[in-house]
Amino acid sequence: MTTMTQSDKVFRYVRSHILEGGYAPGAKLKLGDLAQSCDVSLGAVREALSKLSADGFVVPESQKGYRVADISPEELIDLTNVRMSIEGLCLRASIERGDIEWETGIVAAYHRLSRLSEPSEDDPLRVDENWSVAHGEFHYRLVCACGSATLLRIREQLYAQAERYRRLSLPLKTSMRDVNGEHKAIMDATLARKPDEACELMNRHLLRTSRILLESHLFSNR
Repeated sequence: MTTMTQSDKVFRYVRSHILEGGYAPGAKLKLGDLAQSCDVSLGAVREALSKLSADGFVVPESQKGYRVADISPEELIDLTNVRMSIEGLCLRASIERGDIEWETGIVAAYHRLSRLSEPSEDDPLRVDENWSVAHGEFHYRLVCACGSATLLRIREQLYAQAERYRRLSLPLKTSMRDVNGEHKAIMDATLARKPDEACELMNRHLLRTSRILLESHLFSNR
């Protein structure tokens, strides 16, 4: 069993607060306050923030400070386009290489995800954490047989950066969206070994989230 380090503790604390909206885009992060909140050393805080910077969640400032990375329509468009390219590469390779164990993993992950609700019971404007974990697992299972650790590492970074935007889209949904149906269609095309159809459905899935945000007033004051 892996022991969580002080740096890991801060990393998870700050990342979860950014994803859940506790730290707004552009907010300055005070190292001393983080050290006190997490009961860790300043060195652990700096190490965690450096990792978060590499993942695109925070950006360094002068005099060794950090702030939460801002959001913008330009970044969202760029991020979505790159994600579609990388997801497509991983998905096509997985469809070509995947075996029965890969197929079983996809079905199991979809089954679990389909039994969960995206909005939290406590706050319908926030994403349920269990759903979020299951969602990430489902998308990973689709592409995990691609055979390239490098591609999967790049994909994971892009997924993490897009997660902030995806969570912001939940309270902005003004029309019914059958997310579960989108997932099932992607799964069915993948298991049927139809790479063109599966990639097209994946692209539509990613673009829908992007469009919800771009058509909202989220960026109007930025």
